[in-house]
Amino acid sequence: MCTVTFIARNRGFVLGMNRDEQRTRIMARPPAIKNLQDRLALFPSEPGGGTWVGVNEAGLGCALINWYAITARVSSFPVSRGRVVMNALAASNVQEMEQSLTALPLNRINPFRLIGVFSAARAVVEWRWNLKVLAVISHPWATATWISSGLDEAGAQAARGETFAAARRQKSFGRVEWLRRLHRSHKPVRGPYSTCMHRNDAATVSYTEIEVSPGKIVLRYCDGAPCKKRGLTIHRLAGYQAI
Repeated sequence: MCTVTFIARNRGFVLGMNRDEQRTRIMARPPAIKNLQDRLALFPSEPGGGTWVGVNEAGLGCALINWYAITARVSSFPVSRGRVVMNALAASNVQEMEQSLTALPLNRINPFRLIGVFSAARAVVEWRWNLKVLAVISHPWATATWISSGLDEAGAQAARGETFAAARRQKSFGRVEWLRRLHRSHKPVRGPYSTCMHRNDAATVSYTEIEVSPGKIVLRYCDGAPCKKRGLTIHRLAGYQAI
């Protein structure tokens, strides 16, 4: 249950992510800089470790969404999908990320879709794990969205996809303000299919925004539904100069 939006720029990118979770889930820890195999990375985290979105000093951003369209699940001793992004953020290019993913105990990790954005290579690569095959899909360097839902994935993709398509026609398309309005959106109506999602048992619990540009890596974070909390905490990571 998440929505990820990528804005392509000539030199860098912006990535926004709404995280949708059960209302009973423990609140995540705020973003912090961590050293992952000698690579500095910035990301929020689960109390028990792991994360769903982040950026590193190489200008690599990534976000993970659960793949609910695949109904198969690990039968015993599952490994948290939060480890996937942790491993990915230790990489600096597509090849290293590929190696980091294949080194994981994938047979114990439930289905996921991982979106990796590589500034230096101007590449957007998606890895899809269905408990059998780790498929790799290369996407164009162009603004796009990815959507998941544990209630009705096809329905959420259709509704939020229409909201995204309509937003693309706005004059402010591609700006950071446009991205934030999109992720606060309750179209078509406030509920399970809106980008800012609300259900009795689950809701959008946080919004993360990553911006990478020449000499600048910033992660902005909202620890609640973006429709209710307009303020974002700002976190900076130095190191990336290769754009």
